[in-house]
Amino acid sequence: MKISTIIENMKKYHKGYGTIDEEKTRDKVLYGNVDQECTGIVTSCWASVDVIEYAIEKGANLIISHEALFWNHGDHQEWLEESKNSVYLEKRKLLDDHQIVVWRDHDYIHSGIPYKGDYIDGIFLGLAKKMGWEDKLIVNPINEFEPSLLCSTAYSFDHSIKAKDLAKELIDTCHLNGIKLIGNSNADIKKAAVLFHVFGDANEAIKNTDKSDVDCLLSMELIDFTYAEYLRDSGMLGRNRVALGMGHFNLEEPGMEYMLEYLDEAIGEHIPAWFKQSGDNYEYMTKDCCHDH
Repeated sequence: MKISTIIENMKKYHKGYGTIDEEKTRDKVLYGNVDQECTGIVTSCWASVDVIEYAIEKGANLIISHEALFWNHGDHQEWLEESKNSVYLEKRKLLDDHQIVVWRDHDYIHSGIPYKGDYIDGIFLGLAKKMGWEDKLIVNPINEFEPSLLCSTAYSFDHSIKAKDLAKELIDTCHLNGIKLIGNSNADIKKAAVLFHVFGDANEAIKNTDKSDVDCLLSMELIDFTYAEYLRDSGMLGRNRVALGMGHFNLEEPGMEYMLEYLDEAIGEHIPAWFKQSGDNYEYMTKDCCHDH
């Protein structure tokens, strides 16, 4: 099957097909010639150099990535061409030498994949599957966001779990190098929610959090100012609330791993496919680590 057909079939599988604006969507062919037969597929959150080399090793010529390829919103390459950026040129050569196509699946997978007669965000269903939380989903996040907070989906646990224990479970299960813990590290968590991006102005998030019964915010980006400050003060005043800063790619990566479960159905044909974790962006040096050495 040609790569162009695979991409079109993937789009049709999602709720957003026919409504997502093809001119404005982020879901573009980021690199390569789609008019070739597919030899294999690698899914990942980000087509890093390691992911590209993994695809080469597997003989796969299609990478389905959730995020941009060349380090900027919209994946523009002109500025890199003009400046003759050495890393860009070397990464591009890897793709050229092995005729690899990179297609971004961002807006479509978030728009929803079929699930129990309806649609659900494929990324956060993947997180639920990875963590064994599928039966703990509070709502179908495509149809109704958690109303008490600016979040995309929420999970309700049968029994409370300590913040540090949940952090360790996330680190172990999702193969992370670490997690930032902000707020009350002794919080008892019965309800967790995936928080939308907080880049700066957090007035609405702060107002909604104060009235919310969510104990744990699973965050993507979380800068030191505004919301993080509020959470620290909340913890110092004994509020039962904590944020676990997993990082953007780490939180969404399980959704790209779960894609392997429905890829054949979506494409309409079996094509060899593998998941490659793009991995934690950070390595951590802690105080204890420094003292050990």
